[in-house]
Amino acid sequence: MAMSSANAEAGVAQHRLPTGIQPQLQNVVVTVNLGCPLQLKDIALHARNAEYNPKRFSAVVMRIREPRSTALVFHTGKMVCTGTKSEEQAYHASRKYARIIQKLGFPVVFKDFKVQNMVASSDVRFPVRLEGLAVSHPMFCSYEPEIFPGLVYRMQKPKLVLLIFVSGKVVITGAKAREDIHTAFTYIHQILLTFRKK
Repeated sequence: MAMSSANAEAGVAQHRLPTGIQPQLQNVVVTVNLGCPLQLKDIALHARNAEYNPKRFSAVVMRIREPRSTALVFHTGKMVCTGTKSEEQAYHASRKYARIIQKLGFPVVFKDFKVQNMVASSDVRFPVRLEGLAVSHPMFCSYEPEIFPGLVYRMQKPKLVLLIFVSGKVVITGAKAREDIHTAFTYIHQILLTFRKK
């Protein structure tokens, strides 16, 4: 049976991960409010590496190389920045986009910076019996190998989603903080040990 969240936290505190299998951040998605309405056509015409096709999508897509990232800039002044591999990089990239837009003459104010999603991946380094896991944890798991090869594990505390593959690869998504990723991975590693393929 699945552990209660109190038991899970106690178990995580005692469980130690083997060296070298810490989850690595792959993508950090943040939002920022630039504090003013924006003329998207002007931004697309005057900013480098910016594209705007209002028939396809109602935002300007901007890209920078350092830190490598993409921003979606909306006419309301809201911006979504994605593609960075840390919170620091996401903050730095967001500031750069804000500065580019400010230099085009908009009265930009950088506010409400918030991490919306973090995606991390790791490998437990052993094959996993996904059918057994799905049967033992039906409240949290959905596993339909004909549709998708991974098992979807919807963790409640911390609230995020893990994609677990037979190979032992694990993708964690929906986290808002690094601690959530570490807690979730330590907990799931403990569970996966009991479903290790012999």
